[in-house]
Amino acid sequence: MNKDVISTPNAPAAVGPYSQGIRVGDIFFLSGQIPLDPATGKLVEGDICAQAEQCCKNVVALLESQGLTTAHVVKTTVFIADMNDFPKVNEVYKKYFREPFPARSCVAIKSLPLGAQVEVEAIAAR
Repeated sequence: MNKDVISTPNAPAAVGPYSQGIRVGDIFFLSGQIPLDPATGKLVEGDICAQAEQCCKNVVALLESQGLTTAHVVKTTVFIADMNDFPKVNEVYKKYFREPFPARSCVAIKSLPLGAQVEVEAIAAR
């Protein structure tokens, strides 16, 4: 099995011992993206909508580095710190992912890295 690392300066660098993504054949596994500004490496300021927007932009940057779009995404997982933010995150999410929507899980968790309110990971296929 060949594993190729996905890496782009247009998405935040990994904040731990992991890759931005891995490609195996025509399947692309993108690590969870928290709302880090790739230019500064810092969390974006603003509410849950601003953070969800940055997460999605980071996912798009990883996809584009591989010649893909969100139409290639088959599965996402969204992690949120407060399930009350679910409707707001959905509104942002719908701006990036269109019908037919990818399969998705949304999980409320106690905390995310660096105090983020939301994280989005994706699996895409060519």
